[in-house]
Amino acid sequence: MKFYDFGDSITADTEFVIFGIPWDYLSSKDHVNSSIAPQTIREVTEDLALTTEMGVEIPSLKVVDIGNVSIDPTNIERNLNEIKDFIKAIYNQKKEIIPVMIGGDHFCTFPVVKSICNEFTAEDNIGVLIFDAHLDLYDEWDKGVYSHATVSHRIYDLDHFNKNNLLIVGTRDIDIPEMKIATEEGITHFDAFLFSDLGSKNLSKDIVDFFRNSQIKSLYVSIDIDVLDPSIAPGTGYAIPGGLSYRELWQLLRLLAKNFKIIGCDLVEVSPNLDAPNKMTSNLAAKLLIEFISFISNYY
Repeated sequence: MKFYDFGDSITADTEFVIFGIPWDYLSSKDHVNSSIAPQTIREVTEDLALTTEMGVEIPSLKVVDIGNVSIDPTNIERNLNEIKDFIKAIYNQKKEIIPVMIGGDHFCTFPVVKSICNEFTAEDNIGVLIFDAHLDLYDEWDKGVYSHATVSHRIYDLDHFNKNNLLIVGTRDIDIPEMKIATEEGITHFDAFLFSDLGSKNLSKDIVDFFRNSQIKSLYVSIDIDVLDPSIAPGTGYAIPGGLSYRELWQLLRLLAKNFKIIGCDLVEVSPNLDAPNKMTSNLAAKLLIEFISFISNYY
């Protein structure tokens, strides 16, 4: 089953390439089964409408779904190399293409961002925006330096990445050591309560201004589904109250696509085994992805 039944071959006019990373070994809860999310999110698209909210006909989008990266659940180094080679092969087929990853736990974002950064130089000044209820800034957690709780730390440690270009939005469950790291390293985060205190419109402007002031040339966007309120996205391992609404995130994604060159995105941490019987979280995830793709395509 492919995402919205798109084809599976990259061609000269392909703009987006969807792929899955069915890997959740580096999650810190054993009952979280986000490794099955890539396939579940694909499957629910069979029953979704074929137009976006703005009236774009989804089959007209220049998207392909090339399947999943081959994963050996407990072999971390092997998987990191597989992901690197997988993304390299995508760029070898077409340089001007936008990778769209479906996870998996949030650690899957790190090797994707690293591989994309390797295709650019420091002068390209890439920004990374992470939507998440958590900072994920631990240097080590549980199984070591590689964990879904260390993904933000691993990203800002990258050689070709300016840590001043990292912004985390939607946070509301922050541990004391992470707060200390954020303060000492100057990592900016906009907490979820600011959406109500400042208003979505004002905070959205602050997010755009952050990256404009950083003078980024391109932007990668990572969406941890737990950034959303668990009343609308219960199917995740860390359901923290007080999250964003679907419409708040939808409007933000639309604004980002309008203002910045998006070079990649992902959606992670959906746990279908924890979802409602109607698969509302997987449906929401699929909807968010195709809406964001349509926004980006409009400015491609």
